[in-house]
Amino acid sequence: MKQLTALAISIPVLGVAATYLALGPLNGVYLVWAAFIFWGAYFALGADLDALWKLTTCGIFGAFLAWVVALAVLTIPLAGSLGLPLWAGLAVGAGVAVAVFAANIPVFATIPGTVLGFASSFAYLLQTPEVLKPEVLMSLTLKNSVIVVSVSVMVGTAFGLLSAKWGAAMTEQ
Repeated sequence: MKQLTALAISIPVLGVAATYLALGPLNGVYLVWAAFIFWGAYFALGADLDALWKLTTCGIFGAFLAWVVALAVLTIPLAGSLGLPLWAGLAVGAGVAVAVFAANIPVFATIPGTVLGFASSFAYLLQTPEVLKPEVLMSLTLKNSVIVVSVSVMVGTAFGLLSAKWGAAMTEQ
């Protein structure tokens, strides 16, 4: 079987499983949309163990940076004097600068993975009611963005690996 045909089987079948788990028995444990983002990024970065490692470490690092930025915006009282849009923009800019400078450290060198973790965190925080609060961000619950996005990063890259391995097993040799 050709590789694309094999992937046209493995990816949709596992996509059904990922969606079922996210909306069913593992509801609230991971964000299926974030998992799909990292699943696709896994293939974009080469669909190998190196891609899995880079996306997992950098995606979680990006989620952590977004968490720090969100806490800073909420707890450092500069929104009153600067206005929230400017203060949040400056905080995000500082977080992104840290991400780029951190790329000098080999484990954090995959900037796209870091950006995807950062962006996924803010997507979750800005679109989910009641989670962009210091008490939620400081909690050890699945409402905390750094936890739920990190789990989603790991689930997405794991599904990427599974679909690639299954597709490879069905491919003509």
